[in-house]
Parts: sequence; C-alpha cells; structure tokens
Amino acid sequence: MNLRDRIKELANQRKVSVAELERALGFGNGSISKWNKQSPSTEKLKQVADYFQVSLDYLVGRSDDKYDLSPQEKIDIGVEAEKMMKGLNDEGSINFYGEPMSEEDKEATLSSLNLLMTINRKKAKKKKDMN
Repeated sequence: MNLRDRIKELANQRKVSVAELERALGFGNGSISKWNKQSPSTEKLKQVADYFQVSLDYLVGRSDDKYDLSPQEKIDIGVEAEKMMKGLNDEGSINFYGEPMSEEDKEATLSSLNLLMTINRKKAKKKKDMN
C-alpha cells in the first residue's frame, strides 16, 4: 500500500475526505494527490501522522502497526514514568517487602512502568479509533 492509499484509508476510517483533510491541515487543494509523483516534506508527513494519531513509520509503510507510538509519545511516557518513580522516592524510600529497593530493582520498576504505559497508550489509540 502506497502513501496516498494509506492516507485515503485513514481518512475513510475517520469519515473525512482527502479534500477535508487538506483543508484542515492548510494544504493546497489536491496536494496529497501529487504525493504519488513528488515526495512531500517531512513536516507535511508529520502533520498528517499527527492528525490521524499514527506514527510516521505507519504512514509511510515502514510499519504495519497502526497504533505504534510516535517518538514524542514515547518521550512523554518516559517522562511520566520518571515522575512516578520520583514521586515514590519523594515520599520516602521505595520498599520491597520491607527492604529498601536496590537501584537495579528501581530500574526494573521504571522499565515495567514504561511498558505498561506504552500498552495502555496503544489501547487508548485503538479504542479512540474504533469510536
């Protein structure tokens, strides 16, 4: 599936026409149709990916995971997980069965938080897409 086909499919799922998409993003009329012959700028691709809440990799066909997270979403999750860990540390040391957690255990907990938040974010994207 080429870029234009993928955009058309996403537009159909959202019940918007490609022309409506172009207007919403401030693109010239028919500009997406030209993407078969000339490559769009990275900025325009980002705008389309953000509009549909899909990754650039999905949009350009490098991934079939429509619900993959964008680099910014991955950063946001990491920041939130760090805040959670900091919050746990601020309220006193993190304990595991009454013993303070080792740095290794804290890293494992942080990795687990990242994974859980990533899974939840993907589920939320999928649920939003189905509505």
